[in-house]
Amino acid sequence: ITILLQLQCHFTWTLLKDDVDLDNLEVTICDQIEFLTTKSKLSNYNLLAYVKHMKGNSEEALESLQKAEGEVQTNHADEVDRKSLVIWGNYAWVYYHMNKFQEAQSYIGKVESSCKNLSSASRYKIHLPEIYCEQGWALLKFGIKYYERAKKCFEKALEEEPNNPEFNSGYAIAIYRLEDFLTKGSSGEDSSLEPLRRAVRLNPNDTFVMALLALKLQDIDQVKEGEKYIKEALQKTPDLPYLLRYAAKFYRKKGLVEKSLGFLKKALEFTPTSGFLHHQIGLCYRTQLYKMKKATKYPPREQMEELIRFGIFHFKMVVEQKSNFMYAYIDLASMYAEGNQYQEAEDTFQKVFKMEKLTCDEKQQLHYRYGRFQEYHKKSNSEAINHYTKGLKIEKNSHERNLCKDALKKLIERRIQRGAADAKNFSILGLIHQLNEEKPQAIESLRDQSSIRLPLHIWRLTSLWKDLWCRKAKLRSAVPPPQFLL
Repeated sequence: ITILLQLQCHFTWTLLKDDVDLDNLEVTICDQIEFLTTKSKLSNYNLLAYVKHMKGNSEEALESLQKAEGEVQTNHADEVDRKSLVIWGNYAWVYYHMNKFQEAQSYIGKVESSCKNLSSASRYKIHLPEIYCEQGWALLKFGIKYYERAKKCFEKALEEEPNNPEFNSGYAIAIYRLEDFLTKGSSGEDSSLEPLRRAVRLNPNDTFVMALLALKLQDIDQVKEGEKYIKEALQKTPDLPYLLRYAAKFYRKKGLVEKSLGFLKKALEFTPTSGFLHHQIGLCYRTQLYKMKKATKYPPREQMEELIRFGIFHFKMVVEQKSNFMYAYIDLASMYAEGNQYQEAEDTFQKVFKMEKLTCDEKQQLHYRYGRFQEYHKKSNSEAINHYTKGLKIEKNSHERNLCKDALKKLIERRIQRGAADAKNFSILGLIHQLNEEKPQAIESLRDQSSIRLPLHIWRLTSLWKDLWCRKAKLRSAVPPPQFLL
């Protein structure tokens, strides 16, 4: 086992099955093998073998590794030693878990021989850029927790071969994925814009990356240039499902929902079980619904019911395919609410509250959307305030936290205007002003609140405000915190 742990392969890269939906990942890999013809199938066959093993299908894992070997013989016959190290490491681990130790030892021997041929200082590992690259692709498929590690892997690969098209594509994709959670909309030094541009220049036939560049340009309000790349990509690979889905996203964000639906339905013909596609279609129907409600005071009921029914159908398809995709559950719950199916909406929201390992952003989104459900559908302002506040108290600066803050501010101000000027409302309002760095308003809220005896049941909220107060030296020097905060 000590030797096995030295091998460079999926079994030693800490890819945990608890962090991914294995069934969905297997479908994704198989779709990419079939449709992403511009990319090498080698890394996908290797990863598929690992997924098969984690699902308990060792024989099928071996079949995938055989296909990976076939890819090496067909496309890299002059680099067998370099291209096979990960394959042989995976073989050794699969056979080890099958208790076939002689076969496992034979593949360890292959790794050792290749390392010797490649003049490695170690008997069982060697630092090669293509291995860093393959590790990076595997990490990207295991979700957000792995994106930073994936980025570092591609960086290491680029140190050796800075102009390699595949390494540049992987690096750009990793940066783009990270932006969704860190600096979305940025065009600064850490932006994915220049890495995406470079990747497209180095490989103008990679329409997958070209579509991401288009979406990035759209995010920074360079829509015209972004659409140019979308159109160019569609001319090159008009039947590529992965391009069609991103083209659909581009046009939905542009407001052309019917055009977006056309691309999505075409892509669905190639990959009918794609959770991503069903989610995007559901979002299109939801956009049409909201647009219809906004356009007229009395929208046509039959058309609205049809859009709600279609939206529910597609969001349900998503959660059946991607059981851990919390955003799809929230979208489904919200669509139930639009159809006045409140119990179904409540049950769906509760499934999300029971999910483990939600990120801070996901928890904030959940509290915001559930708060909206309580405020606008269940007419329970107290529950809405409770959940907006919970989202706000998660100390992670994000778009979702700002949504909670803005919704809470409007609701509290409305309550105060209607005469509910109690200590709890002033406490929450003061917290919001404090977070917005609105010094005079925060002081005013504190003074209003200090004149009201604080109920015991809101001490927990007030303690958060106290912590924030103590961090702000200027505000602390301007006026001391009221007695109840001490």
